[in-house]
Amino acid sequence: MGYDDLIRQQAEYRVQRDDKYRQDSNERLSKILKKKVETTMIGALSSLEEHFSFLWNSGDGEMSPEQKMMYDTFQKVRSEILDKGNTQARNVDAELAQYEVKWLRYSTVLPVRTKEGEEN
Repeated sequence: MGYDDLIRQQAEYRVQRDDKYRQDSNERLSKILKKKVETTMIGALSSLEEHFSFLWNSGDGEMSPEQKMMYDTFQKVRSEILDKGNTQARNVDAELAQYEVKWLRYSTVLPVRTKEGEEN
């Protein structure tokens, strides 16, 4: 194997590594965005239930017809919110397909100080 072959293989490896890194970056961002959409949905539902559950909860465990209607309405709204949120979470991949994503990673620059009396 000659020098030219080694250079060509190194260039091919670099291209493959960069392609995999971009794909991994895209998948990472997709996963994070989907999780954020899901967290928003669940948080919204939790707030609705926390502030409006008095409409269908009773102390004795039995629901009046009005409470049953309120609970059924809440379940319908809950289902619609989840359906719409899940649709948007699925749309994340379609949207990301239109972009080239590259994760910039976390980086930290540590300052280096020399001690007095030392060089470099």
